[in-house]
Amino acid sequence: MFGKHLNQYRLMKHIAKLRKRVRYWQQVGSQAVQDIIQRIEKAYKLFFKQHKKGTRPPGFKKRKKYKSFTLKQAGYKFVCENKIRIGKQVFKFSFSRKIEGKVKTLTVKRNNLGELFILVVTDHQDEIIPNMTGKIAGWDFGLRTFLIGSDGTTIESPLFFKQLRNKLNAANRSLSRKQKGSNNWYKAKDHLNRVYEEINHKRHDWFWKLSHQLTDEYDVLIFEDLNLKGMQRLWGRKISDLAFATFLEILQTVAEAKAKTIHFIDRFYPSTKTCSHCGHINQELTLKDRFWDCTSCHTKRIPRDLNAAINICRVGASTLKLDTVRPSMMASVA
Repeated sequence: MFGKHLNQYRLMKHIAKLRKRVRYWQQVGSQAVQDIIQRIEKAYKLFFKQHKKGTRPPGFKKRKKYKSFTLKQAGYKFVCENKIRIGKQVFKFSFSRKIEGKVKTLTVKRNNLGELFILVVTDHQDEIIPNMTGKIAGWDFGLRTFLIGSDGTTIESPLFFKQLRNKLNAANRSLSRKQKGSNNWYKAKDHLNRVYEEINHKRHDWFWKLSHQLTDEYDVLIFEDLNLKGMQRLWGRKISDLAFATFLEILQTVAEAKAKTIHFIDRFYPSTKTCSHCGHINQELTLKDRFWDCTSCHTKRIPRDLNAAINICRVGASTLKLDTVRPSMMASVA
């Protein structure tokens, strides 16, 4: 009601006192415990900022449910090239890439299989020379086609969940036949988690490759700010498999690194029901209508999603800041 929550610094002082009494919290450094308070603070700020979009406030989480903890200036030390001391124990690890720059934070993360990963954040920045193409395009998400561009480009989703659904169902059946808590039950549970990990890794790999492909080809990509929570209630598993929100998060990360622009238009703009040629709005358009027939300018058989993508591009280009759009981009829009 009032946009207020527990004060971060008062809560940190309180947790510092509790830590002296709780032995479990003493196994990691004090900064790792205080980092939890900072996570709560970020979650509350996000909730107050986006609660109208369906974002929920942070909820209570059991300590066994925590998948990670973060260390900052203290609590760890790199012993040699591939060994690290955390607390009193030394762990051996393998590099996914070389660590460059000064280490700022170190996060230890555990996945559902119990595998541990070390995520290192440094102050190193790669010098990336942006490759500007002068192209701008609007994109519409679809259930049948993953992305439709205003220039006619179509991108189909591999639908990884659907591909591995039979394998996933078999793993679920195998788990349900085992006695809960037995050794075989834990083996079956690990097998099920491996299938989920396979789906997740394949989907993320495809998202990263697609994000690089789009940002290499276009300077500005415009999307509609969709109500993904509402779409999930309507189409459920299909929306989860397409994972639009995850793709946009990865795309924004790649675009920021390449100095490209991701822009969103208002979700309430009738991009699908508006004619891309004359601007006439057809209120009688339904989901069954896959092609757009305009009664005003008599334009026939425009694919519904292509019509929406063109409108998204036009409206998005008109709401972009002037310092973001270059003359060559405006020419491509025209």
